[in-house]
Amino acid sequence: MLETASHNPLTVGLSSTLLPEPCTVVIFGGAGDLSRRKLLPAIYNLMLDGVLPANFAIVGFARTDLDDAGFRALARKGIETHSRRPLDERAFADFEKNLFFVRGPFDEEGSYRALSKRLDEIEPGCGVPGNRIYYLSVPPSAMGVCVEQLQHAGMIRPHEGRPFTRIIVEKPIGNDLASARALNAAIASGFHESQVFRIDHYLGKETVQSLMAIRFANAIFEPLWNQKYVDHVQITVAEEEGVGTRAGYYEEAGALRDMVQNHILQLLCVTAMEPPWALTADVVRDHKLEVLQCLRPIAGRDVERFVVRAQYGPGFHHGVDVPGYRREAGVTPDSTTETYVAIRCFVDNWRWAGVPFFLRTGKRMPRRASEIAVQFKDVPPILFNADASNPLESNVLALRIQPDEGLSLRIATKLPGPKVRIYPVKMDFRYGTTFGDQSPEAYERLLLDVMAGDATLFMRRDAVEASWIWVTNVLESWTQSGSRWLPEYPAGTWGPLEAEKLIQAENRKWRTL
Repeated sequence: MLETASHNPLTVGLSSTLLPEPCTVVIFGGAGDLSRRKLLPAIYNLMLDGVLPANFAIVGFARTDLDDAGFRALARKGIETHSRRPLDERAFADFEKNLFFVRGPFDEEGSYRALSKRLDEIEPGCGVPGNRIYYLSVPPSAMGVCVEQLQHAGMIRPHEGRPFTRIIVEKPIGNDLASARALNAAIASGFHESQVFRIDHYLGKETVQSLMAIRFANAIFEPLWNQKYVDHVQITVAEEEGVGTRAGYYEEAGALRDMVQNHILQLLCVTAMEPPWALTADVVRDHKLEVLQCLRPIAGRDVERFVVRAQYGPGFHHGVDVPGYRREAGVTPDSTTETYVAIRCFVDNWRWAGVPFFLRTGKRMPRRASEIAVQFKDVPPILFNADASNPLESNVLALRIQPDEGLSLRIATKLPGPKVRIYPVKMDFRYGTTFGDQSPEAYERLLLDVMAGDATLFMRRDAVEASWIWVTNVLESWTQSGSRWLPEYPAGTWGPLEAEKLIQAENRKWRTL
């Protein structure tokens, strides 16, 4: 096991100048689904890759009736089921020695006294110098309580001191602007902004990170990345599954809050941002914030023109008959919660003036796929594009975020033979094919960055609130409309007819993923 990441392709952050430090990760909600499916397998894979600090400890903290042995068994099962690498008995034997569990409710002082005492006992044996990361894998309603209790227990150290204290906050960060501000204020009451890491796992995906390199490390793209040459941009996050067992949460959230406010707007920021003058966290995040500040507001009657919302109805999923959203367990029969959103929006700055960005996300779609597609303007209607009845297909640069991470560039070329026939072909790049090894999971990258103190891929408070300002305009317009019915699309299809009309109104069409 290596002390640093200096000899491994999985390095930290975009600038790769920081190294992960020995630390204890305390997982609030450590017996929960996120811990079992994502966090514990991610840390295990970091150890296998040789990039996890040699001295570390993982402490689960929850009211669940577990002890150290039970937590280790939970981690083993999670790794066997969800790890990108199979469980290795010798490696897991080393890993589980550093796993511990503290039982207690999040709202009682005694729980934090017990947690603090146990950490003081664990860290010397694991060689951890007191550096701590608190991962709040808890509902937003519990986050303020956790921060308050940590503060009362004296478990938060000043941001400029050593050893360090950091906190990871899972989405959703509020359900509107007011609640997001309240939650951010509660976190800020105990932690300096430099200690706060608001996590969006989409920003840890390989293709999203590579987008900046594609733009700014290649001379061929950036000169074309503007309103002179780009016709429009499509950002799609399609989910194959329905609401499942998350109806309670989803009824309160809906697709706009659940996917657009965080994931999709973050993808938009990376796509549209100006070139940063450095790859440091605040410089990169400043440039992302500028995109949010340039987003043209959508409010009032404009919401009907620029935004489509819908619900999935009955249909088929892999040949199996599935119910519509209103028939799902836990969903009210007259629900107006959207499971699909399509938006036509604009970034009103010099680079993107007049270029539409089409955003869409939905549940119960034909396949799970996420993509950023930049479609360039057509060539003039002369020479090879002179036939108005059979125009050439546009050049498209498509970045696949999931699955099968990679990118493709569609270009026109001549078919072999004596006749001049133009045919569109794809130049295709796939990470798995080119580099062989499986790409690290998003949580692996992001956890490693927190250990190093690199916040580049994390959301800053002002950006979170700026995205909520934009989204809340739409939410308020929906509330004021008082609509009791939403358009439906059959489960297993790409969305409602209204979404097709939204993009066809500008003589464009949605890509088939």
